[in-house]
Order: sequence, then C-alpha cells, then structure tokens
Amino acid sequence: ENKILVAQRPLLIVANKTATLVCNYTYNGTGKEFRASLHKGTDSAVEVCFISWNTTKFSSTSNKEFNCQGIHDKDKVVFNLWNMSASQTDIYFCKIEAMYPPPYVYNEKSNGTVIHVKVFFVLFLKETPIQTQEPQSAIPLWIMVAVTGVLAFYSTLITAVFITYWQKSKKNVYHQSDYMNMTPRHPPYQKNKGYPSYAPTRDYTAYRS
Repeated sequence: ENKILVAQRPLLIVANKTATLVCNYTYNGTGKEFRASLHKGTDSAVEVCFISWNTTKFSSTSNKEFNCQGIHDKDKVVFNLWNMSASQTDIYFCKIEAMYPPPYVYNEKSNGTVIHVKVFFVLFLKETPIQTQEPQSAIPLWIMVAVTGVLAFYSTLITAVFITYWQKSKKNVYHQSDYMNMTPRHPPYQKNKGYPSYAPTRDYTAYRS
C-alpha cells in the first residue's frame, strides 16, 4: 500500500522575520512526480507556496502575500520564508502528494508547526535641547545703570566729606592739647622745707611789717 507520512517540529520562533520550516516525509511507493505545499491556518485554507519535481525538472511557486521558496532534498522538503510580519503568526501544515503514476497519494494531516513571528519595536526619541531662559528683570537696564551711578557718586561724596571732617577734628584736638603749665612754683629758698609739690606758695611779705 502506497502511503506518505509527514513529521514537523511543533514550534518555530521567528525573531529576525526569517523562518525555515523542514517537512520530513517517508514514502514507500513508486511515484515519479511529486508536489509539496505549505498551508496556513487550522483549516489549511491558505496555500503559502508549493514546489513540484520529477526525475528531470523542478519548479517552485509562492503566494503573492508571502515570500516563500521550497527546496526538495531526498526525503525532506525545506520551506524558507522571509520578511514575515506579526500577522503571519499561525499554524502551518506540510502536504506531500504523489502525482504520477497512479494511484494518487497524499499524506494525512500532520500536527503542524506553529510559527510565532516576533516583531521588536525600536523607539527613537529625538533629544530636544531644553532652552533655559534667564529671568528678565522688570526694571529696564538703563534705569539700573543710572541708579548705580548716582549711588556711586553719593558714596564718593560722603566719603570725601567724612575724611575732611576727620582731618579738621584731628587738628582741633592737637591745638587744644598745647596749653601753659599754670602750677605755682615754690620760692627757691623754700624747696627744702617739706612742702608738697602741689601746695600753694605762701606770701611772707604780709608778716614783715
């Protein structure tokens, strides 16, 4: 009895939008012309691509919505898919058919392969320089310059007046300290009579009459 058996891996993770699905099969018949196809969906409603071959030639055809190419190699068929999108994540089935000579034979539906297409979103954030504005003064610049100049002038004037007043005060203190010594002196002949230096000198002319 002619019979075709197909084996597929249960899961295929696609990270770079490219998938390679291998369909291993066994066939014990005498067929010389074959057809292998890849189908999408639980009901195999969408034929992704197919290949056909015999002893002399080989051909491959793909659905316009997919980028797919099949290759036959002895007892397996390899389907290569590229530029896959996340919407193409689904279960895929391999179908092998013995077309000629009769009888026509094809494999029973396998468990299929779930192809999970991962799409990585890269978010580019444009760095916008933050412009910081210095707070503007409510007072115009020319008013500030004028006020500063007036204050500087009055400060210089007050300093000059203070220095002049200080110099005049210093001269007055110097003149007031220059006074005559009015302390009375003892007569020369009474220096040794024990009078204190601060005692006033007596007038002895009043006792001579």
